[in-house]
Amino acid sequence: MVVTDNLQKTSEPARFNLAAYLKERQRLCETALDQSIPVVYPEKIYDAMRYSLLAGGKRVRPILCLATCEMIGGSIEMAMPTACAVEMIHTMSLIHDDLPAMDNDDYRRGKLTNHKVYGEDIAILAGDGLLALAFEFVASQTPENVPTQRTLQVIARLGKALGAAGLVGGQVVDLESEGKSDISLETLNFIHNHKTAALLEACVVCGGIIAGASPEDVQKLTRYSQNIGLAFQIIDDILDITATQEQLGKTAGKDLTAQKVTYPSLWGIEESRAKAQQLVEEACAELESFGEKAAPLQAIAHFIINRNH
Repeated sequence: MVVTDNLQKTSEPARFNLAAYLKERQRLCETALDQSIPVVYPEKIYDAMRYSLLAGGKRVRPILCLATCEMIGGSIEMAMPTACAVEMIHTMSLIHDDLPAMDNDDYRRGKLTNHKVYGEDIAILAGDGLLALAFEFVASQTPENVPTQRTLQVIARLGKALGAAGLVGGQVVDLESEGKSDISLETLNFIHNHKTAALLEACVVCGGIIAGASPEDVQKLTRYSQNIGLAFQIIDDILDITATQEQLGKTAGKDLTAQKVTYPSLWGIEESRAKAQQLVEEACAELESFGEKAAPLQAIAHFIINRNH
């Protein structure tokens, strides 16, 4: 998805009790994640993996996976292993992103980052362990009523979203762009379409695949998720400027300190908010054919741009 200058409004989604929905889905996800990693020998690595995986957070990614699966006609049970896997992958990316060689942050989700508690060596290995477990979990825990071909598609999608064609590639360009004031909008879009939106896209599309989404449905889900992924990053950029460390649960103002080009630095805060709103409107429009079943995904899209952390 590329941000453009054409603003377009669509109607707000029907009234949906998102707070209750998120609370219930978060509870389900927390239980599943807690059960996904037992503490066995060597205890230190499992403790480190659990420390970051169970540190809280909005759980937007696994909830998106579950919501999409249900919208297409599947069940929570069918998608939960994949939902857990995407949160493991996301947590791995946070652990590694916080390392001194990357963003060098001491706090995440209001707690000391993994390497500040366990050391850089164990933090790297904890991230590696979560990444490996994610793929093992999808392969071994997906219910038998999900055709094997769908599970293989999910594994392939997750691998692509994570690797050089996705998150890793975006991170490389992000690191190379630090301190450069002449970064173009095209480059900024590339960074965040890969570093942020790629995994969000995988969450949504994999949830659909698990439930048997048609190729046409997958295209709609792809466009929806690419739009909300970029909107998510725009709001993150704004919050890095406007929110406090207590609100964010991590160090605020790091983009400015690192001299990173962001959407607000290109457009200003108000225009950036308008662009995010445009992206969410376009995302919700992609789901209109699903009717009331799309209410959770549409509500989550609006939540993404209205959050304060």
